[in-house]
Amino acid sequence: MKKIEHIGIAVKNIDEAEQRFAKLLNTLSYKRETVESEGVVTSFFKTGESKIELLAPTRPDSPIQKYLDKKGEGMHHIAFEVDNIDQKMAELKQNGFVLINEQPKDGADNKRIAFIHPKSTGGILVEICQDKTK
Repeated sequence: MKKIEHIGIAVKNIDEAEQRFAKLLNTLSYKRETVESEGVVTSFFKTGESKIELLAPTRPDSPIQKYLDKKGEGMHHIAFEVDNIDQKMAELKQNGFVLINEQPKDGADNKRIAFIHPKSTGGILVEICQDKTK
């Protein structure tokens, strides 16, 4: 794992959350993107070398909507940048981690992503991501 790439925060209303975080971080969101396959709209903020990703549901069956229904707004996941996601996934499986995804999938912000199940990380949803250009 190279670095913390971003922290994902589940929100009910993307517009309100963008305004709140723009004030908090004293910067505007640099990118808003809908990921249809996940039923989510994302908004990214850069702070130092890291990013904050706001995630709001676009449909009732979205994983983010299910998260909000169960836990409310708040930290959803932590994402780590990797050089080779396929290799990292194999290494994680070999070391006993349970992956939610068997294959990497397309995510927001030009990334290939996969998630590690919280039951194998002490209750934290962990995402690994690789820039698609690598």
